[in-house]
Amino acid sequence: MQKSGIPWNDASGDRLREWIQVSKEQFYDTKYFSIVPMAFCYSGKGKSGDLPPPPKCAETWMQPILDKVPERRLTLLIGQYTQAWFLQAGRKTTLTEMVKNWQEYQPEYFVLPHPSPRNNIWLKKNPWFEEKLVRNLKKDKRVDCLKVKTP
Repeated sequence: MQKSGIPWNDASGDRLREWIQVSKEQFYDTKYFSIVPMAFCYSGKGKSGDLPPPPKCAETWMQPILDKVPERRLTLLIGQYTQAWFLQAGRKTTLTEMVKNWQEYQPEYFVLPHPSPRNNIWLKKNPWFEEKLVRNLKKDKRVDCLKVKTP
């Protein structure tokens, strides 16, 4: 993202699009998707990955941006920082607990771990995620109409 200026234009985006079964063209088409980051800058590298988004960014910009997208049918809450901001009092103590309890946030939200390759270990330790949550996400009527059709 930092180099190309295009969000989700990497292996994380490929995995995310696989989870929802949409093409790159559909994903970047504003008729279908609005991509809203938790920060509007790169926070830099920490010792175990990227630094968290500065809280001031979401505090300042999130609600005004969401107000401009009033007809949201489905919101994907990707990663712990997004989940913390949107769910606040309703959130669990860990990302795993949030994702395990994904049905509590329906129908408004699907809570997802970040699809980064850095989370491959988490995905291997939690096979129920793809077996249950991703399977349900793919079957959701709000996502089903976007699926890549194969002849």
